[in-house]
Parts: sequence; structure tokens; C-alpha cells
Amino acid sequence: MSAYVISDVVPQDEEAWNAYVRLAPATIEKYGGRYLARGGPVRTMEGNWSPRLIVLVEFPDRAAVEAWYASPEYAEALAFRSKALSRNLICVDGVGTHGSTRVETLPGTAR
Repeated sequence: MSAYVISDVVPQDEEAWNAYVRLAPATIEKYGGRYLARGGPVRTMEGNWSPRLIVLVEFPDRAAVEAWYASPEYAEALAFRSKALSRNLICVDGVGTHGSTRVETLPGTAR
């Protein structure tokens, strides 16, 4: 089942940003990831969330995400991250082959 990394990014230091964006894409590709969105215009449809830059990456599965994030290759890019940008980063599993999108229980509650 595919897994998706969603990053809400605020660029900070231009030099560090350039180093990070030079290094990160090859690491994503190496671990089977591909960009689905990389910074295009964002329109808030509901609520108060107003992200500046969204990055959406699809990986083959959550194991690939975990391997990428912990990899020595991505560690090189991460060395620039704290200066380059601030962000919120999450991983969410896609819908499996069963096709169900029904939520059986609220997250964090017992059934």
C-alpha cells in the first residue's frame, strides 16, 4: 500500500535551502519516492490552515518512507534542514487494495 509524506514548509535561509533542495530529491528517488506536488499554488478550502509551500511525495509503502528518512543519504540533506526551513512533516498510508475509505472508529479511540 502506498504511503504519502506531506510536508508543510516555510523556507528560511536561502543558501541552506538551495543545498537542501539540491540533495533531497535524489534521496527520495533512491527509496522509491516520487513527487506529486512540490510547491505549487495553495488554496485554503476550509479552516485556518494557510500553508506557504506544500510538498507531497508518494512512496511504495511506509517501510520505504522509514528507510528513506533514516538513510545516510537523506541525513546529508537533513544536515541543512534546520537552517534551510521549518516544517511540519507527516506520513499517511494510502487506501489499500480493498478500496475502503470508511473510518471504523475515530483515531485514538477504542472500538
